[in-house]
Amino acid sequence: MDGLKEFWNNYKGAIIGVIVAILIILTKLYNFILAVVVLILGAIVGNYIQNNKQVVKDRLKNFIDRF
Repeated sequence: MDGLKEFWNNYKGAIIGVIVAILIILTKLYNFILAVVVLILGAIVGNYIQNNKQVVKDRLKNFIDRF
C-alpha cells in the first residue's frame, strides 16, 4: 500500500492531466477550446497591431522588400 501512495504522490499531476485529456477528447471539447484559443490570439494580435501601427508597417515593408 505504501508503494501505491508514493506512486500517487509522485505522479498525481500527470494522472489528473491524462484523465482531463481523455475527458476532453471523449466529449470533443477540444474543438471549443481550439476556437477560444484562436479568438484570444486574434484579439491579442489585433490589439498589438492597433497599438504599434508604425512598427508593424515598417517590419512588414522590410519583410516584403526582402522578397
